[in-house]
Amino acid sequence: MKDVFNALLAALKSQFHPRMLALVLWPTLTAIVLWGGLSLFFWSDWARMIHDWLQQTPAEQWLLHGFLAAASGYFISIVLLMLLLPVIYVTALFITAVFAMPTMVEHVAGQHYPQLERKHGGTFIGSVSNSLVGVFIYLLLWLLTLPLWLFTLFAGILPIILAAYLNQRLFRYDALAEHASRAEYDRILQENSGQMYLLGALAGLLQFVPILNIFSAVYVGLAYIHLCLAKLDKIRSQAGNSLQLS
Repeated sequence: MKDVFNALLAALKSQFHPRMLALVLWPTLTAIVLWGGLSLFFWSDWARMIHDWLQQTPAEQWLLHGFLAAASGYFISIVLLMLLLPVIYVTALFITAVFAMPTMVEHVAGQHYPQLERKHGGTFIGSVSNSLVGVFIYLLLWLLTLPLWLFTLFAGILPIILAAYLNQRLFRYDALAEHASRAEYDRILQENSGQMYLLGALAGLLQFVPILNIFSAVYVGLAYIHLCLAKLDKIRSQAGNSLQLS
């Protein structure tokens, strides 16, 4: 728990470095422009798809009578926004993980771990494939659980659980790709899986805070870099001490 909060605090300090401030807005703004542009052309088609989907659920009876029938257009727009907002957030995370993380890793490593040897256990192709798989699984789970978001008390819990999965899946690879070997990467994940998910859940809360969620993608990435490089530095220090004792 302490390591997770240390990573969050260290990420907050790193966030305000001029080099990191230059990265803060562009992933989210790019995602907003991308999906905002697509919405201009496809909003009516998407709304029609949601309407057809709702007709296959118990909600159909609600939307055919009285006030809800008159408000059904607004309801569909709300559902569509509920779909678009996480897609925009996920797109910003994906852009950050694939394109901004190398610069962020370089900054954090240079500032805090200049002695850490680079073993290049990851690749750009590995980063892209890891991110695509993570986003696919996240969106699949999001769609499968959407009825629970709309009609049950799980609406406050499921977003955090899914955010925890997505954050740790996207950023753990890129945080370690430059410095860790494959064996070190596997060991860190095996020994610190709980902390990876906890950090992802706490960082995922930011997506629900207006204004802060615009800056959160880079902050979450920085938090994972601090946590993962600290873990890597620790296991290498332990290995070095073991060699000296032997």
